[in-house]
Amino acid sequence: MTKISIIGAGSAFTREIAMDILLIEGLEGGTIALVDIDERRLELARRLVLQIVERTRKTWEVIASTDRREVIGGSQFVINQIEVGGLETVRYEYEIPLKYGVKQCIGDTLGPGGLFKTLRTLPSWMEIVRDIEALCPDCIILNYTNPMSAVTLLTSRITDIPVVGLCHSIQNTSAQLAEYAGVPYEEMSWKAGGINHMSWFVELSHSGRDLYPVLLEKIQNPELLRQDPVRFDAMKYLGAFVSESSGHFSEYIPYYRKRQSLIDQHCSTGYNGATGFYADNWPIWRRENDEQIVSQLEGKEPIELKSSNEYAAIIIEAVTKNEPKVIYGNVPNRGLIENLQADGVVEVACLVDGKGVQPCRFGRLPEHLAALCRSNMAFFDLAVEAVRRSDWEMARRALMLDPLTAAVCSLEEIGSMFDELYEAEQGFVPVLK
Repeated sequence: MTKISIIGAGSAFTREIAMDILLIEGLEGGTIALVDIDERRLELARRLVLQIVERTRKTWEVIASTDRREVIGGSQFVINQIEVGGLETVRYEYEIPLKYGVKQCIGDTLGPGGLFKTLRTLPSWMEIVRDIEALCPDCIILNYTNPMSAVTLLTSRITDIPVVGLCHSIQNTSAQLAEYAGVPYEEMSWKAGGINHMSWFVELSHSGRDLYPVLLEKIQNPELLRQDPVRFDAMKYLGAFVSESSGHFSEYIPYYRKRQSLIDQHCSTGYNGATGFYADNWPIWRRENDEQIVSQLEGKEPIELKSSNEYAAIIIEAVTKNEPKVIYGNVPNRGLIENLQADGVVEVACLVDGKGVQPCRFGRLPEHLAALCRSNMAFFDLAVEAVRRSDWEMARRALMLDPLTAAVCSLEEIGSMFDELYEAEQGFVPVLK
């Protein structure tokens, strides 16, 4: 019987992923094990998944525990969705860098916020991986936790258990591009590769016609340009569209947030780049998600039986039924993209079947795009190794390599910012030497 463990089950992802799993045709039963250290949110997740099981009329058993060692044994799939100390630290990670002129929109992948999220998350995840090795060593790890590249990179360096990092940026962006270009999604062809949140659509066509000239013409319309301002502007100069939202992407490169006039010009509201967007809204989204689950459990809101575009259930179906599927996953590079670090993590197309997740060779990225990816990969490498070695100086230097922080601050200022963040987050980050 299939057994799937979800660690960090209080996450908003659980609703969609559980629904997707329970809607897999022909997979009628098994065990879903839910783990979270927050008893209240774990109970909400357990009751919600039980309701979905009942609605789908399948025979899945749902078990839950705050102690993962009690329930994950024998899992074929372990889904990671943990969030470590984010609610308590989100203001520090926005407001302290702001004092130094670093104006973040999201701050969960790169930059000061991404670095300290890495420092908070990886020690707990390392302990979880050791338990996975002991209790379900034959599983596949499906990671949803950000920073995606850092978590997946660490995993690949501390265990031989296969891991794939799963995002929704390729699915979402490819659908957006079809809409922007005015072509049917199912008829559009593309080739994408790079790293998480910075994969590049190096080929984009419809019925053999290159869609980039079409997009360049269409963004002469200011209304369309305003829909995705950073990504469209970058496309004009870099020649390819990137996989993550304008707000996210604006933080990973040095061009758009280093002075207020550029932010005013290119970064508008919400996910298009609003300063402080995540810090101001994430605690609200978290509370609203819990409130919606309660409303659904009380019958005040419907639970709609509808699949999402997340990849976890697609992988589970392909492996358990040996039915080949293609997903985009974050995996160890090992030559998949020739001009990116061989020991880093890249995002490429992957074939999935009964043999597991099999990444496909991409080749070479255009060199200027590869260089932008490498700047981010160097940051991830230093951050991951800082945690593995408990190395304070290595963590500090990771921030010095961050493209946005380096565009705004001097080395002395970056050092001071790191020290101030490290002091503020005592108790949430590991002791570095």
